[in-house]
Amino acid sequence: MPKKIIKRNGSIVPFRREKITEAVYAAAVAVGGRDRNPAEQVATDVISRLESVEDDGYPTVEEVQDLVEKSLIERGHAKTAKAYIIYRYEHQLKREGRESLTYSSDNIPYRKLWQALSWGVDQGCCSLAELSEIIEEGRYEILVRASEDFYAHELREACECILEKIGDIRLVIVSGPSSSGKTTTTLKISHTLQEKGYRFVTLNVDHYFFNLDDQPKDATGDYDYETPQALDLDLINDHLKNLAAGKKIQVPFYNFKTGNREGISGELQLKKNEILLIDSLHGMFDRMTQSLPDEKKFKLYIETLSQLKDDDGRFIRWADIRMLRRMVRDMQFRNYKPGQTAAHWHYVRRSELRYIISRIRKAHFIFNSFLPYELPIMKHRLGGLFPEIIEGFRNEPHGDRTDALERTERVMRIFSRIPEWEDESVVPPLSLLREFIGKSGYTY
Repeated sequence: MPKKIIKRNGSIVPFRREKITEAVYAAAVAVGGRDRNPAEQVATDVISRLESVEDDGYPTVEEVQDLVEKSLIERGHAKTAKAYIIYRYEHQLKREGRESLTYSSDNIPYRKLWQALSWGVDQGCCSLAELSEIIEEGRYEILVRASEDFYAHELREACECILEKIGDIRLVIVSGPSSSGKTTTTLKISHTLQEKGYRFVTLNVDHYFFNLDDQPKDATGDYDYETPQALDLDLINDHLKNLAAGKKIQVPFYNFKTGNREGISGELQLKKNEILLIDSLHGMFDRMTQSLPDEKKFKLYIETLSQLKDDDGRFIRWADIRMLRRMVRDMQFRNYKPGQTAAHWHYVRRSELRYIISRIRKAHFIFNSFLPYELPIMKHRLGGLFPEIIEGFRNEPHGDRTDALERTERVMRIFSRIPEWEDESVVPPLSLLREFIGKSGYTY
């Protein structure tokens, strides 16, 4: 048994087996257990694994806790594992001086993270290694169905929240960072609520981009159209005001291949008992919808809240998942090469951090759009292109390519740990993933 353990503050203290036992037993009690023997078995597992590692150094608290989670899951104690995960995160919040997760508002993402962690434990899909095992053992299609069911559950909860406020709102906003799945989620909300007897009119604000000639460029000639100022906010507000008053508007048409607004895409008018529905990166940016009072809006925020871990125990970055989605979509529908998407991504992240993520607390509901089965498909689509993309960034002199290099190298390490999946027929035609890989049952 190790003699010492390294705490989070770097101090070295005596290793105490009983602390493992007590923490696991407390988690078991929280879900109705009373037997201490499983807790003792987990402590034995952890110590055995620590002793098998050929390392003269002391283990860290994080390493020990990761081993506790692993042992609980392997021994079939899923409920206790969930309680222990919450125990870890609760204590992390306390150390950081933040609100306890148990009592957090449903608008705070931490509660959504618990749901994702709980789901991962139930499905045996908490890491890239477990995702690989699922594929190797022939359980990939089961994972697809389970992931789609999880998304459907999120959709039902979002619609229920909207229905609670249906008598007061005139506008539903689906917001969130790039490639989080706003467009498909918007369509699904519209269809679901129509089944409940309500009529939603969708306004796609992507058609309100200024022409490229009116967009600023950087030193490399790249356009920064990720800011809300890249949209004609005055026209959007004018149209919102007119729609709320029952007037008819002409929605412009934006051609992404030419980078210009070309004519109109159609006409819109809100009739009696109809509600406007929009999806936008910047839906919660105040200036975008300032022509309508706040009490007339319902704000839904969507993000890929992945809780998959890599081999080093780090969570896969949500922005990397979304970058892969956007690479595939840009390549198929916007005549944009994957390397260009990656090179442009620093603009995306800068805008997200400034204008989008900072406003998450304004949301009435937070929606998790991550599909754990999507990474093997993304590897099949993009994996073969990454070596050349990475090599190109290594040879680029521009400073902003450093960000792109770090991101693409990180994704390449993810791809190296999982098999690819070629047969995309397992993806349902109305899946959110079809928004990016194509052949969707929806018309975008």
